[in-house]
Amino acid sequence: MMVTSLHPLLSRKAAITVFLAFASAYFLSALIRAITATLSPTLTQELGLTARDLGLLAGGYFLGFSLTQLPLGSWLDRFGPKRVNIAFLSVAVLGCLAFATASSFAGLLLARMLCGVGVSACLMAPLTGYRRWLTPAAQLRTNSWMLMTGSLGMLTSTLPVQWLMPWMGWRVMFLVLAVMVALTMLLMAWQVPAWEVPSEDAQAQTPATEKGYAAVWRSRYFWRMTPIGFFSYGGMVAIQTLWAGPWLTQVGGWSSMEAATGLFIINLTMLCVFWTWGLVTPKLSRRGIHPNKLIAWGLPASFGVMGLLIVAAEGLGASTAGVLALFCLTSSFVSLAQPAVGQAFPAALAGRALSAYNLVIFSGIFVVQWGIGLTVDLFKSWGWATVAAFQGAMTVFLICSMAAYAYFLWSKPDNSTP
Repeated sequence: MMVTSLHPLLSRKAAITVFLAFASAYFLSALIRAITATLSPTLTQELGLTARDLGLLAGGYFLGFSLTQLPLGSWLDRFGPKRVNIAFLSVAVLGCLAFATASSFAGLLLARMLCGVGVSACLMAPLTGYRRWLTPAAQLRTNSWMLMTGSLGMLTSTLPVQWLMPWMGWRVMFLVLAVMVALTMLLMAWQVPAWEVPSEDAQAQTPATEKGYAAVWRSRYFWRMTPIGFFSYGGMVAIQTLWAGPWLTQVGGWSSMEAATGLFIINLTMLCVFWTWGLVTPKLSRRGIHPNKLIAWGLPASFGVMGLLIVAAEGLGASTAGVLALFCLTSSFVSLAQPAVGQAFPAALAGRALSAYNLVIFSGIFVVQWGIGLTVDLFKSWGWATVAAFQGAMTVFLICSMAAYAYFLWSKPDNSTP
């Protein structure tokens, strides 16, 4: 199943304009998500944050994001990407304004949660639409290129933000972000096709098995992909968007500007990686090389790179950012799991399947981000030095990721999924 009569495939020109409209919103969502890594030294100094506080502040975004995923999936399937994404982005505008005017840690945390809620449809909305509007090969490509625009947003959150800090400060930055999000709402209202809402009679005739999330929860394939989505995918984003910065400054001894440069390198690497995935995945799919095989072959490399990062730690010197970038690159194989999950379900369930899996991923990001901070503080309370505490926390994360991969190999996929 690919399309219905209500949702014909888009022409090439329409697909490009729709992609650009969605991509602009996802670019800003990634910028808002990742900006805390660059701002962490400033926020830590101004507000006296601990590692635990910093992890919670960054994770608050993902907590707010995760809370919306289950209702979001049902709303996307019923009301469509355009209406749902625009409604959610209005909350993101409020979140950016609240962050810009917050005067306490509690206020910042609440604002970050609002931001997370507000941008929580920025990837799921387009993927739901692409599931009906594009061919399977085009879906793999657009998924990777959506992630590429996210990497561009993360790239912008590094050196450009660091350069702008002395000129405008972080509060004005969030005011500007609020205006930019509002502009993307207008672009989306202009370019994205409307979604025909089923009539009440049609909804009443829908089989009970196609309502809610029952079909998703019963899928063996969904549960096979859950641990790697939680730990490997969630961990990659958690490190890329937060802990790469503190690792560079507190373990590597880099200055704030040097760390921003390192984050720029990491995110530029990921931009190129996702651009490449978008080019090659349709060709690989046509040759019978599907996401499960690529994940099985490629993901173990990330464990070796993380082991090197932990063992070498201070000895990496100027190579630290390169090793972190290599970790994210080798972890990117697991990003292929998201479109694979969407394609494993009928188009009518795409929004719910994708949102349920996104809940897994972003719950993992929240747990790993906060968990690393908690573990670092715990080890410090035991008298460990800062570097040793970071090494210990990353070792715990590595063990969890390896266990998730072992489950992925051991569990059996659905018969319909390669």
